[in-house]
Amino acid sequence: MADVVKELDRVTQKRVPHLLQLEQTDSNTAIVSHEGFPVLALDNPATPKTPADEGKEYFLSQRRADEQPIHVYELRLAPDGGPNKDRSYIRLPPAYTPYILRVSLDAGTPAAKNGVFKTNFPLDGGIFERNKFVERELPSNFSKPIQVDLPISHAGAFVYWIEYDSDVPGERSKGREGYFNIDPILRIRARSPILSSDLKPLTPAQGGAVISPGTVYLPLDGLAILTVVSKWMGPISKWRGHFAEAGNRGYTMLHWTPLQRRGSSDSPYSIKDQKHYDPSIFVGSTDTTTSDAQVTEILRVAKEEHGLLNLTDVVLNHTASDSPWLVDHPEAGYSPANTPHLTPALELDTMILEYSSSVASRGLPTWVLSERDIDVLMDGLSEFIKDRNMWQYYVLDVQREKEVVKGIIKNDKVVPWSGPDVAGKSIAAVAEIVRTSSIITGLNQLCSRYGARSDGEMAAGLIKAAFINIGDDVDALVEAWARVVDAINVPLYEEWERDTKIALEHIKGRLKYVRLEENGPKLGEISASCPLVEPYFTRLAPPGALNQAKYCVANNGWIWNADPLQNFALPPSKAYLRREVIVWGDCVKLRYGSGPVDNPWLWEHMTSYVRMLAATFDGFRIDNCHSTPLHVGVAMLDAARVINPDLYVCAELFTGSEEMDLFFVQRLGVNSLVREAGNAWDAKELSRVMYRFGLAKPLGSMDGACLTSMEELNPPFGRGPTRPCIVSPLNGSVPHALMYDLTHDNESYFDKRSAEHALSVAGIVTFGYCAVASVKGFDDLYPKLLNLVGEKRQYEVTGLGENSGISSAKRVLNGLHREIVLGGYEEGHYWQEGDYILVQRMHPTSQKGYLLIAHTAFSKGSKDRGTVNSVELLHTRARFVYGASIEFSSYEAPYDFDTIRGLPGKLVEVPEAVIPQISHDIGPSCKITVPDYFPPGSILIFEVEVQNLDDDLDTFCASDADKAFGDLDLVDLNVVLYRADGEERDATRGDIGVYQVPDLGKLTYCGLEGWMHPLRRIMRYNDLGHPLCENLRQGLWALDYIYSRLEKQTFQFPKLVQPAQWFKERAARIKASVPSYLRPKYFAVLVSTAHKAARRAAIEQCSEFVSTGHDFTHNLAMCAIQMHGMVQSASLDPVKSTPSLAAGLPHFTTGWARCWGRDVFISLRGLFLTTGNFEGARKHILAFASTLKHGLIPNLLDSVRKPRYNSRDSPWWMLQNIQDYVASAPDGLAILSELVNRRFPLDDTWVAWDDPRAYASTSTLAEIIQEILQRHVNGIAFREHDAGPNLDMQMKDEGFSINIGVDWETGFIFGGNRHNCGTWMDKMGESHKAGTKGVPGTPRDGAPIEITGLLKSTLRWLDALSRAESFPFKGVEAKIDGQETFITYKAWGDLIQQSFERCYYVPLSAAEDSLYDVNPAIINRRGIYKDVYGSGAGREWSDYQFRPNFPIAMTVAPELFDSQHALHALRLADQVLRGPLGMKTLDPSDMQYRPQYDNSNDSTDPSIAKGLNYHNGPEWGWPLGYFLRAYLYFDTRIGAGKEDPTETLHYLHKILLTPRHYIENDPWAGLPELTNENGQHCADSCNTQAWSASTLLDFLEEIHKMG
Repeated sequence: MADVVKELDRVTQKRVPHLLQLEQTDSNTAIVSHEGFPVLALDNPATPKTPADEGKEYFLSQRRADEQPIHVYELRLAPDGGPNKDRSYIRLPPAYTPYILRVSLDAGTPAAKNGVFKTNFPLDGGIFERNKFVERELPSNFSKPIQVDLPISHAGAFVYWIEYDSDVPGERSKGREGYFNIDPILRIRARSPILSSDLKPLTPAQGGAVISPGTVYLPLDGLAILTVVSKWMGPISKWRGHFAEAGNRGYTMLHWTPLQRRGSSDSPYSIKDQKHYDPSIFVGSTDTTTSDAQVTEILRVAKEEHGLLNLTDVVLNHTASDSPWLVDHPEAGYSPANTPHLTPALELDTMILEYSSSVASRGLPTWVLSERDIDVLMDGLSEFIKDRNMWQYYVLDVQREKEVVKGIIKNDKVVPWSGPDVAGKSIAAVAEIVRTSSIITGLNQLCSRYGARSDGEMAAGLIKAAFINIGDDVDALVEAWARVVDAINVPLYEEWERDTKIALEHIKGRLKYVRLEENGPKLGEISASCPLVEPYFTRLAPPGALNQAKYCVANNGWIWNADPLQNFALPPSKAYLRREVIVWGDCVKLRYGSGPVDNPWLWEHMTSYVRMLAATFDGFRIDNCHSTPLHVGVAMLDAARVINPDLYVCAELFTGSEEMDLFFVQRLGVNSLVREAGNAWDAKELSRVMYRFGLAKPLGSMDGACLTSMEELNPPFGRGPTRPCIVSPLNGSVPHALMYDLTHDNESYFDKRSAEHALSVAGIVTFGYCAVASVKGFDDLYPKLLNLVGEKRQYEVTGLGENSGISSAKRVLNGLHREIVLGGYEEGHYWQEGDYILVQRMHPTSQKGYLLIAHTAFSKGSKDRGTVNSVELLHTRARFVYGASIEFSSYEAPYDFDTIRGLPGKLVEVPEAVIPQISHDIGPSCKITVPDYFPPGSILIFEVEVQNLDDDLDTFCASDADKAFGDLDLVDLNVVLYRADGEERDATRGDIGVYQVPDLGKLTYCGLEGWMHPLRRIMRYNDLGHPLCENLRQGLWALDYIYSRLEKQTFQFPKLVQPAQWFKERAARIKASVPSYLRPKYFAVLVSTAHKAARRAAIEQCSEFVSTGHDFTHNLAMCAIQMHGMVQSASLDPVKSTPSLAAGLPHFTTGWARCWGRDVFISLRGLFLTTGNFEGARKHILAFASTLKHGLIPNLLDSVRKPRYNSRDSPWWMLQNIQDYVASAPDGLAILSELVNRRFPLDDTWVAWDDPRAYASTSTLAEIIQEILQRHVNGIAFREHDAGPNLDMQMKDEGFSINIGVDWETGFIFGGNRHNCGTWMDKMGESHKAGTKGVPGTPRDGAPIEITGLLKSTLRWLDALSRAESFPFKGVEAKIDGQETFITYKAWGDLIQQSFERCYYVPLSAAEDSLYDVNPAIINRRGIYKDVYGSGAGREWSDYQFRPNFPIAMTVAPELFDSQHALHALRLADQVLRGPLGMKTLDPSDMQYRPQYDNSNDSTDPSIAKGLNYHNGPEWGWPLGYFLRAYLYFDTRIGAGKEDPTETLHYLHKILLTPRHYIENDPWAGLPELTNENGQHCADSCNTQAWSASTLLDFLEEIHKMG
């Protein structure tokens, strides 16, 4: 071995960057493996390529004809660029063929702000270097998804993060780190099948599982590892027999305990010489020139001739205490010389040795035979220690302190005190100040006796400052300082006492274990050579005099429940002093320091050792991993992976925390964590453990079938061909399990459970879809745990014959395990019944697999079959494969002085059972009954296969979906995708409602989105225990529901015939062939496929802004489909049913409550115009225009039959939408010329919809626009038709009177009174008890700011149209001061412009009040815009309420605002009014602010009774969009975004994070009407509201237009 090490060192030092010089390495060099040695690859065509180079070359090369689609694994990151918690660790498959890791991030998120993705995976080729990072700039488009495709080509452990601009100008933020580990590629010799064609296990002689030509890739789950202890195998010449045995038993890898030269204890883990093999391996000469070759050759034989990969323990944390190099390099260990705080621990250890050697002379017991002996010995030790005055390591020397301070004062070297005031303070107070100051050095360091001491000059200054009454009396000052020192020492003495007590308790516990307890080693007589307990320090023997501080080095060990990230040999740990370490007396703990510069020789020595092992073995088990310093493990594994990039790494962690386990796995790149089935205490726990770590996927998993998609992959390097790819989402990973049935350091099952238990556990473990492992003693039924140190006998090669225990059964089980994994039988099911555990493994496509029935034997003695039900498998055929139990003639193994033997157990094979087929209405089934004789420890194995399975069903279910759904229009898609319960019942005259799932409740929608909400989680996490899945297993009512509801509506929606038939045909095929456990999967396939197709059909009909947008844009746009549909009771036409826009769901679904004028026109721009549904917008505009009456449009349309005219703002919202329509629709101007049939006579007479006078007159839309303006100029005054309780049971009589007019002083439109509420803040009081019935919560009479803004916007637009001869009118006729006057649109607009700031702005400074129309006495907040101008008498204060309406005016008429004033008001709104999902409707500082809306509140509090505070604090969604648009406008002109608009865009997109997350996860797939304070759920809110989604689409479209 030494020669191999030297050659490796020579090659790597010459050609490979040295570990210590890694950071200086030329980035154009790469290390690759060539003929087993590392070779430097330079950046020229002649040098060998690294795996990363080959991966890059692959994507740059042209596609081959036979090339399979590339796999793309998509990792969605959180807004800050870090991984979501459940995706903090990603395990990726081996790169047999290069694939893509796609990192995706939502556009506009914080991490996208000049974001750069960084990783140390060598994306651009070359070698991996831990601290070399490759960068990818993130796309900066705000309207499209952000994706970075990373080509993956080789194994390893890699870190990534995103760096981006922080909120502090000029600073960059580093996002949270994430980790991805890529499995190594393991190649192994192929084997023939373990079973014959008729399912009989084949022996090796019969050709079963024998080595075949060629190699196969072995996934990690396919590993079957056998731990062997080389010193029990005999010399290397005998190893072939062990290989043959392991190979024939079905193992695929040998785990070797260390083969290096062992120390004096003879433990394999106490390595004396890391660079040489142990001489006992060899026969005769141990010449390293031949020994190294012998080991290399024998491991090749294991691999090539017996199909056994080789894994070895790597021991990094310690070395044997007699390692000769320790004398030359004592700095490699922890000693008082380099770790001074160990000084008292060494002294204590020496005391114990001295005490041990004097026990006999003291007349104390030298043999421990009782607890009394222990007490006597411990009392003696306590006194012995007490005499050594160990407290001196803790405290200050009072006498020395007095002398020093006295000398300082006498010599006038006092340093004046500059710390906290101490004059007149007590001794205790002064002592506390001293403890926290810099006066004392060495405190708590324990480096030497009286090592803590004060700075005399500072101490003298302190005393003089503290005890000013003493004056200059030197002796008095010195005594005062002594009292302070005594006070400081008190807790230090207490600390010494605590530490001593703890140390004695640990010594006592250890003494009891090693000398008295039954399970302890029962050491012999106490003496100098066999001390009381194990020494904590090794005393090296250098030539010459012994320097104890240098040559006494700490032994290694472990501590119960220790923090694995803290080195217990370093301060502040006192583990060695407190004797908390359970020490290994034969091992010295290695001291690496923080890096190679701290201990160069040790780093070089151990790195050389690791590289040597990596060149020889296929894998490492990191011994004592949790105690190995993390940075050491990382560096060593990096060095090893340079030599062997596909190194398999496993470890056993004792961190006590899965989170901490993950920490180690992420950073070290541990491929598998050791798990132990033997730790389970009963069948239920064993079943849980195996389900957790060995399930893989449950039967009928959906993720692979439902969540993958086919796409075209753009070349990841910007050049090269596009390639077809399969995209799969990544959900995060748990560390891969290496499941041991028994490890080499655990008690045997005979000791711990029962001998019979071994066979059942072997079956249960090998049926896990994970790596499995065992020890020879488990298979051969060794009765006891073998002592690694003391055992000198050798293994007996028992093969598969007599005395081989359960090995012949293990051969079948291991063989099946291998074939199950290679065959992809990744789906499984565990169920436990009493002492029985049943495991089923199935292939997800073929539905072939195996069933194991295991009768566990956790208790000794029972032979009872127990109670277990027959297993009935529907649609399934089962055939017997194998069964066995185990019988023992004796539970005592014959002892042999030379050979290790197992218990005399004999496998008894269960006779072959014929499984009868049973006929059912639903298809053929089988019933498996456990034999009458089936004692604990027995197993049965069956091959199972689903019968009559439709082989093409997966393909058929996913086929032709685009054809079935592609021709549907948007209203058809509303039926297919949505429809709330009320809508569906209305549309079907009560025939159909939403589906109700037992134990879940009603779905939100009848359409596919209703199913998709639960299915998204079910599919992603394969949550087959969900109530919906149980409902599907019980019956196929859900499938029937889906297609039958579509069939029943084809009369009204003829295009639904195709999707109904599509569902029906596939449902029939599912019913005909799918067993109940697979129904949830196929249901999910069907629904998710249909949902994707229907959603795709909707998006494809949308505008370019939507169709090319990101997910958030899509989700908002789908709200347009959600809200726009056809019901019977609500229409845009009184005669026939037409599609109409609902205000919100579920409250505004049908009848008069569905379609609101104000809501329609606040929503129309976003939901219809930005999405491209211009025809839907046109129909709503014309329908509402037809209802014009009194110069108003109705707030409640009521199918145009009984419209209600009580909103002052609705006509202005409609005019704004007509303006937007003209600007955005193709030939939009033409709508102004369209004739509109007028619902009412032009004299405003109320007539029924079917009265001959109805629709008797017509107007163009342009004339209707003009009429609205002219009627407002003329003045509007009327009493609502049918005023009274029949119309509104809450309103007072005065509220039915509508009065609106123009104030020609300002140009503003005024209206309303204190009894009505004509704007969107329209809550009417309802409580008799609170006295608020008929009292509006927010009347807003006067000139609301948004109406003024909408008016100005309309005038500006009409002026431009009239100037362009595109509008037939120029202005309005007005009577001003009694004079008929023609007012042009421009003149009217100019008047508003001149008046606006003066009337609405509330100046920031009171000094400017004279410039504005304000009443300082009632101003609540300055620097804002009034919500209303001219509120009614007695309500003048309401003008000054800070509400979220002013951004509406800013958005539609920004020219009205002084830019500086506007931006300040917006920033104030951002701080004061903005909530997570909307805008507070009132300033929290306002006395009326009440943020919790509860419409059922029946209290006497008038401010909240019956929800009167609807608009006085709760946070409404739709104003948020206008706030964002206004902020964008002004901030990019004069604010942070003036020079760089992306500053503003990033800030505003952060605001969208919560709505984005909400709409993705909410069952209603929309945004709520309102929330309570700080985004809290409001039970009375609509779950999804049209305008909440609409205004955010408005904002996103503005972003899109910016490019």
